[in-house]
Amino acid sequence: MSSTHADSDRSGSHAHPANRLAGETSPYLLQHTHNPVDWFPWGPEALERAKAENRPIFLSIGYSACHWCHVMERESFENPDIARIMNAHFVNIKVDREERPDLDQIYMNAVQAMTGRGGWPMSVFLTPDLKPFYGGTYFPPTDSRGMPGFPRVLLSVNRAWEERQDEIKQSAAEMTDRLHEMAAVARGGSADSLVVDHLDRASRALVKTFDALNGGFGHAPKFPHPMDLRVLLRQAERTGDAQARHAAVHTLHKMARGGIYDHLGGGFARYSTDDRWLAPHFEKMLYDNALLTSTYLEALQLSGEPYFGQVALETLNYVLGRMTAPEGGFYSTEDADSEGEEGKFYVWSLGEVLGLLGEERGKTFAYVYDVSPPGNWEGRNILNLPRTIAQAAQVLSRDETELNAELAASRAVLLAAREKRIPPAKDTKVLVSWNGLMIAALAPAGRLLKEPRYLDAARRAAGFILDRMRADDGRLLHTYKDGRATLNAYLDDYACLIDGLTRLYEATGEPRWIEAALDLARVMIDEFVDPEHGGFFFTGKSHEVLITRQKDLFDNATPSGNGMAASALVRLAAITGRDDLDRTGREAIAAVETVFENAPTAAGQSLLALDFAVAPGRELAVVAGSDPREFDQVLEAVHARFLPRAVVAPAAPGTVESLARVVPLLENRPPIGDRATLYYCEGRTCRQPVAGLDEAAKLLAGLDAGKGPAS
Repeated sequence: MSSTHADSDRSGSHAHPANRLAGETSPYLLQHTHNPVDWFPWGPEALERAKAENRPIFLSIGYSACHWCHVMERESFENPDIARIMNAHFVNIKVDREERPDLDQIYMNAVQAMTGRGGWPMSVFLTPDLKPFYGGTYFPPTDSRGMPGFPRVLLSVNRAWEERQDEIKQSAAEMTDRLHEMAAVARGGSADSLVVDHLDRASRALVKTFDALNGGFGHAPKFPHPMDLRVLLRQAERTGDAQARHAAVHTLHKMARGGIYDHLGGGFARYSTDDRWLAPHFEKMLYDNALLTSTYLEALQLSGEPYFGQVALETLNYVLGRMTAPEGGFYSTEDADSEGEEGKFYVWSLGEVLGLLGEERGKTFAYVYDVSPPGNWEGRNILNLPRTIAQAAQVLSRDETELNAELAASRAVLLAAREKRIPPAKDTKVLVSWNGLMIAALAPAGRLLKEPRYLDAARRAAGFILDRMRADDGRLLHTYKDGRATLNAYLDDYACLIDGLTRLYEATGEPRWIEAALDLARVMIDEFVDPEHGGFFFTGKSHEVLITRQKDLFDNATPSGNGMAASALVRLAAITGRDDLDRTGREAIAAVETVFENAPTAAGQSLLALDFAVAPGRELAVVAGSDPREFDQVLEAVHARFLPRAVVAPAAPGTVESLARVVPLLENRPPIGDRATLYYCEGRTCRQPVAGLDEAAKLLAGLDAGKGPAS
């Protein structure tokens, strides 16, 4: 994305001089630089002005790929008459939720409490001391479909502030008290009494809401729910639950065949507007593609279905091709819109397909990918697979392998033609948390899919963050854009990066990554832990003081910060033997016990941490011999299996002695006969080590769900 506006449609008339947002690096904020609204970024200047003038704050929170955020900008924030009302009566603050998830979390909780719903754009009115008193999401420019027009909202709020200020302040104080109560919910059970029953109850609840026809959970709009799918995959592996397995596998098939998946370029859009995954809002988010890649990889490990590996491979290739910065970090999002139209970059007419592929091949492609003269979405066609390629081959009386090859060639032709279109805008800021999720996907993918370039990409991203996104005192910074890293990192930044670094170590055996994970874990615990009730606050103790200090206990589109911290710590502890990390991780799981009991499907990431924490420990140490390729092959064999409750402790050539100082699983474990050697232990009992790929493969083949190797 350019440094000002995403595309020509967003630039406004440019008749208005640049406002205070011109000095920001967020592409979302920069898109509003030439609005006639007198926008402020969140900061001392705006907050002090509101207090000095006793004016309420209008806080608008959105993000770059948010379609309705841009609609509200075009309709209201570029409208001089509406801007005059805003400027006359309010201090107007624009926030990028991806830069300031702390503010988004607090005020979204307030909006949901006030209205019963939430979403973006978020529009919330605050007292000068930052307490919320009225809010909503998108407001139209005039009264429409029962919704008040934005000018009516602005004038009503201003009149209420002038006439009933004491009443508003009292209401705002009560709402802030409610936010404090919500922040205090994490007072769960004991870290010593974690039970597996929560996993069983959550799995039953998920299966109950499973859409047996289309996959997924509930009705439109449908979100992918990767954490919940991973809970079901573990339930299937742990208990043999066929319903859990079917719900996960069927959903993954349906999503990958739907229009939410980009069949030409790879990668998933954020969610589907319909029940059958056909029509997404077309924005692509880094976090979705990271989390879904990890889920498809685990489904491949569990089921052995090559299709899941193909989806993961195509998704990662999309990220490497379109979402990777020259320095190695990964960009945040791609927009839904191009040339001012949602989805224009992605959709097709039948004439275009036939013109590019020719009559015969074009008709075949159109049949397989649901391309028709009337179209399947607003007169155009979103590519999707109503039936599998195997089913299509049968109907067309074609050899499946031959048809697959033809379709691959056809997709390449259409992709090349699509690349000539004006692409959607990209938000090129690099966020630590989302990069951590992508590193955690790339590292095992490099081994499972036997693609070293994925390991290289994970290394580059991890090195970039560790080298370029830390303050002088070693603490992480949240966001990087235009050569500058800024803003204190949040809990999920630390937790996701620790998890990504740990998994990168497990895939490579390189000391830097596990050492960095341990160092960041120390900082995370010091900055974010709640010593009184357990669990973690979302903001660090060094962070700007806000109206409340919240705990992020519920998964949204991304894993909860508390659940991610718990997951990262119990895994890191299992590798490094650090009982203190294990205890803190378990306390973070226990802090969510109330959520497990009342809303078990709202805490998938914490359930994943629980699943790991209550299982008997399984440890696989892989020590390199003189042949680095054999070491790689043994690690590939290890990562080919679905072992969600195991940790891998590899030592790359020449590192076993130095690593043993931080990874006790490697102590006194030399390579046997100078061959790559696999040591396997479970429940504090170790088996005879084996040397070489063939013997390692035999040992791994004997690992069954919940059991050690076959004797």
